[in-house]
Amino acid sequence: MLPIPAEPAGPFSSPEKRNVILCLLLVVATLALYNPVNRHPFVNYDDDRYVTENPHVHNGLNWDTIAWAFTAKEQGNWHPITWLSHSLDYQLFHQNPTGHHFASLLIHAANAVLLFLLLIYATARFGPSLFVAALFALHPMNVESVAWVAERKNVLSTFFFFAALAAYCWYVRKPDWRRYLAFAALFALGLMSKPMVITLPFVLLLLDYWPVNRIQGGPVGALPITQAPLSKLLVEKLPLLALSATSAVITMQAQRAGGAMRSIAQFSLSVRLQNAVVAYATYLWKMIWPSHLAPVYPHPGDSLAVWQVATSALVLLAVTGVVLRFGSRRYLMTGWLWFLGTLVPVIGLVQVGDQGMADRYAYIPLIGIFVMIAWTAADLTDSYQIGLRARMIPAACVLLVLSFATNRQLGYWSSNYDLWTHALAVTDRNFVAQNNLGGALLLLGKPDEAYTHFQAAAEINPNDPMSHSNMGAYLQQRGKLSEAMEQYERTISLTSDAGLLSATYANLGAACRQLGEDDKARDSYDHALRLNPNQSNAYLGLGQLLEKQDRLDDAIHNYSKSVELRPTDMGFLLLGHALESAGRRPEALAAYQTALKLSPEMPEAQHAVDALSGKPR
Repeated sequence: MLPIPAEPAGPFSSPEKRNVILCLLLVVATLALYNPVNRHPFVNYDDDRYVTENPHVHNGLNWDTIAWAFTAKEQGNWHPITWLSHSLDYQLFHQNPTGHHFASLLIHAANAVLLFLLLIYATARFGPSLFVAALFALHPMNVESVAWVAERKNVLSTFFFFAALAAYCWYVRKPDWRRYLAFAALFALGLMSKPMVITLPFVLLLLDYWPVNRIQGGPVGALPITQAPLSKLLVEKLPLLALSATSAVITMQAQRAGGAMRSIAQFSLSVRLQNAVVAYATYLWKMIWPSHLAPVYPHPGDSLAVWQVATSALVLLAVTGVVLRFGSRRYLMTGWLWFLGTLVPVIGLVQVGDQGMADRYAYIPLIGIFVMIAWTAADLTDSYQIGLRARMIPAACVLLVLSFATNRQLGYWSSNYDLWTHALAVTDRNFVAQNNLGGALLLLGKPDEAYTHFQAAAEINPNDPMSHSNMGAYLQQRGKLSEAMEQYERTISLTSDAGLLSATYANLGAACRQLGEDDKARDSYDHALRLNPNQSNAYLGLGQLLEKQDRLDDAIHNYSKSVELRPTDMGFLLLGHALESAGRRPEALAAYQTALKLSPEMPEAQHAVDALSGKPR
């Protein structure tokens, strides 16, 4: 733990013992409140791409995985540390979501402790420091970052962000190049977890203003430091800005390659500015009144009313006016600029994806508002000489109410169906939620209901490639192959996302194969594999084409590759059939038995096992 500056004795025998107890209380409260998440499944929103169907992650931690993690730009980001985190989890827990969820929860609890220690170390005020950390740990706005396995990158990058801030406070007490490298390295690890922490150099300047108070001519803070001119402090941050700039370039390249970057033609500069103003105000409102929270808030486009933009702008100007009016309370300026500044990368000026805002984006920024609230309350109660017990009652009430709201929000993440029905209930024209609810219904064995939601998504956004791909898959299952192929062709024309394109080409190849258009099927499968060499369905389809041509060795190779990437009952059944045709009966029996393990009620596999085992049917 960080050493704590000396301060007057409190209700505990020593500051060190007090801080150990408070850290334990923070951890226990966080783990207890979030305990239900350990029983939640993976969700059908990026968890497949990050964990459940990612063959690189399935390899666990090894040199091949490390090499891939540091070169991959999947999911529109370069975040090798996040990939390695998921790989370690998969090595330990495989497809059991409990372990993956608990790892994210532990990191969130560690973040709360780090935040508390950082604040008390820099300010020597344990009351407001503890309240800020408790707000961070228990606020329902942070549920998304903890309950969504694919958002591991958020809690992980924040861990390194806080660690870098703590190392910076250690550095300012005795500046030297070794300490500088320590917090710069932690910053680099944060950037390699999620590039949102790109604003850290800006945050360090805010800390120089308050509470570290390094700027020459300013008041003396709690840390024993030597003040310096602002120009020197700015030069000091230049290497960090170089890291930020490098991360920004890599991220933008990855997002363009993944098709996530939106053009000015799609979202004009005026639309982006209006949405940014309203989003800032909405984050503040949801911090105060955290209801109608959802995984996706559709971008409003040009539908925002003048009064919404004007009201939001007035709120932001009013808070800015209060901050300037009480300039001597430096925590107000630091907290407000922390909130405004750390949201800049995700406020929509550079539009990535189709969301207008996201709860996960507020994970770090709202800390600035929590600081403003906690220190203002502490100063007011100090001025009125209000005792500790009287202060604790309203603070405890606030935390209790937030805990109830968090518990309720966690309940929506207990199943895909609950998550997306709630999202549709609290948002308008949410085509992403419509698509994912359709996917949830497919998992529940309700394809006809699912199709209506895919249609609804396409009606809301005719240019949404995912809804057309989903409709194609439904039509293909119903034997409407020509209609399915039309939907696949439409999907291909609408996206540059390599993952979605690869899956769509694989499905298109299957439809062509079923229609007897083998050459077109082969071209589609090859295209799918060029886009994604780990597309298991493409290998499966190629195997069927090759087996049809009596090229059994090649068919076996493709079937084997398919089940290696994604073990399925049908994959092992087809592999068994090809092996049996090739006279490799023991291997065929093993493949059929594996298919039965995956689907005990699969009659084709059972008949094959009985035949090869010599059992009567």
